[in-house]
Amino acid sequence: QAHLVESGGGLVQPGGSLRLSCAASGSVFSIYGMGWYRQVPGKQRELVAEITRSGVTNYADSVKDRFTVSRDTVFRDNANNTLYLQMNSLKPEDTAVYFCNCAGPSNYCPVNAWGKGTLVAVTS
Repeated sequence: QAHLVESGGGLVQPGGSLRLSCAASGSVFSIYGMGWYRQVPGKQRELVAEITRSGVTNYADSVKDRFTVSRDTVFRDNANNTLYLQMNSLKPEDTAVYFCNCAGPSNYCPVNAWGKGTLVAVTS
């Protein structure tokens, strides 16, 4: 059964940094890549960073060159899998609740097993 727990969010000033973590368990996360999504109230959740099974990373234009997604190892079933998001040069528009989930074919990912997310608030 898929289970996701995000952590590491907080209040930070513009230009600051945060590192988010995601603990993921469930076989689906050993099949596909993983991604970080964010959601602002009233807007759709958007994928901002992903890492494929082979380790290729992709970023939304809005966070490119500022955010870095990584993982300890290739995700495996029945293992403690951890995904990270290093966020630098944060901007007020990065304020959102951040979630992790799989990232892959749209008919499979993301799965409907969202964690509670972690709030990132960028404000002076």
